[in-house]
Amino acid sequence: MQVAIVTGATGGIGFGCATKLAETGMAVLATGRNEQRLDELAAAIGDPDRVATVAVDLTDDDGPARVVQAAVEKWGRIDFLINNAGVGNPTPLHGTDDETLDHFLNVMLRAPFRLTRDVLPHMEAGSAIINITSTFAVVGGLRGGPYSAAKGGLTALTTHIACQYGAHGIRCNAVAPGVIQTPMTEDRLQDPRFRRMQIEMTPHQRLGTVEDVASTVAFLCSPGGSFINGQTIVVDGGWSSTKYLSKFALTSEWTER
Repeated sequence: MQVAIVTGATGGIGFGCATKLAETGMAVLATGRNEQRLDELAAAIGDPDRVATVAVDLTDDDGPARVVQAAVEKWGRIDFLINNAGVGNPTPLHGTDDETLDHFLNVMLRAPFRLTRDVLPHMEAGSAIINITSTFAVVGGLRGGPYSAAKGGLTALTTHIACQYGAHGIRCNAVAPGVIQTPMTEDRLQDPRFRRMQIEMTPHQRLGTVEDVASTVAFLCSPGGSFINGQTIVVDGGWSSTKYLSKFALTSEWTER
C-alpha cells in the first residue's frame, strides 16, 4: 500500500487531495492545525488502517520531523508528499512589513523545503513530490507581494528537486491552481469585480473546483504521470495562458480609470 503525506489537509484543496488519494487506495497522513477538521477528514476516509493525522504547525522547529516520524511509524514508508499548506490575503510589495513577509515565506517555502528534506531519505524509486503553487508563480499578479515570492520560490525548488533526485527515480512537479472555490477565496469571490476578473477572463467559463486540483494531483501520483518531472501543471481554465475576454466583457461599457 502506497503512502502519501498531505499538508494543509484541513483546507479545501488539501482536504480534497487527501480524500482523492485515499479513494485510489493509498494510505494518507494528513497534517494541519485544526484538530476538529482533521477528525472530519479521518471520518470521511473512514478506514483507520489507511489514515492518520498530525496536528502540527509546520513552521515549528520539530514540525517536519514529527510528520515524517508519524508516517514511518505507522506504515514504514513514504511514497508521495503533497506540499499544500499555505496562507492567503497577500499584500503588494509596498504594503508588506517584515513580519508578514517572514510568515508567508516560512509557511509556503521554508516549511516545504524542510519537510521535503526530511522525507527524501524515506523515498524509493517511483516516489514523487508535488508542490501546490499558484498562477501567481506563473504570471504577474496584483497584490501578489510575499505570496508571489513564496510560490515562485517553491516553483524553483520544484525544478531543482526534479533535476537532483530524478536519477534516483523520485519525481517532483508543481500544480498551480487559479482561483478555486474554497473557504480561503470565499470572501474575495463575493466582490463582483474580482469575480468578473476570474470568469470573464477565463476561456473555460466557470470557476475552478477542489476536484479539479485534487484530480490533477492524483494523476501525477498515478502510473499515467510517471514520466512527468520538473513541470508545472496550471489548473485555471486558461486564465493565465490566454488574453481571453468574454463577449460580456467585450461589449460592456468601459470607463476611464
